[in-house]
Amino acid sequence: MISTTLLQKGVRASLCIRLLHSTSTTSMPIQVGQRLPDVLVHEGDPGNGISMAQLFMGKRGVLFGVPGAFTPGCSKSHLPGFIQMSGDLKARSVSEIACISVNDVFVMSAWGKQHGADGRVRMLADPTGAFTQAVGLFLNNNQMIQVLGNMRSVRYAMLIEDGVVKKLNIEPDGTGLSCSLASNFLKEI
Repeated sequence: MISTTLLQKGVRASLCIRLLHSTSTTSMPIQVGQRLPDVLVHEGDPGNGISMAQLFMGKRGVLFGVPGAFTPGCSKSHLPGFIQMSGDLKARSVSEIACISVNDVFVMSAWGKQHGADGRVRMLADPTGAFTQAVGLFLNNNQMIQVLGNMRSVRYAMLIEDGVVKKLNIEPDGTGLSCSLASNFLKEI
């Protein structure tokens, strides 16, 4: 607290100013045992809204989040791994595999087509980051924000059963390629 004295027309007064410590606050990430929030994302075109709460209802599925479509790690390893291992995941009773990113629906659709995701991995767009914010998985990295232009998702993979998170692997630095890779995630489910 800083105290200053003001003199104004012979009146002496003290003005106390409390300095506020400003830190960015982030919500806690969604936890194992919690339900996915009912947030609308998009698939295919802007008019095709998908409720995240409903997408995995009555199903066993995998949702993996990436910092950005067409980025090196996402395009070389993360998405291709889930596409290649989609059959192995389905053999473990996974009926729905989805990729989500804070990108627009046109970018996600084009990225999925380029990698042959159709029929194997659903490409979901979270254009405003509403879902990513609701699950507390925004990447808190100013350098990445400068490179990608806005807030993005951390890299993660989660197993969902009937809308409830059963397993959540978040990359320790938010962007690495280890615990969220399809090959590593498959070993754990």
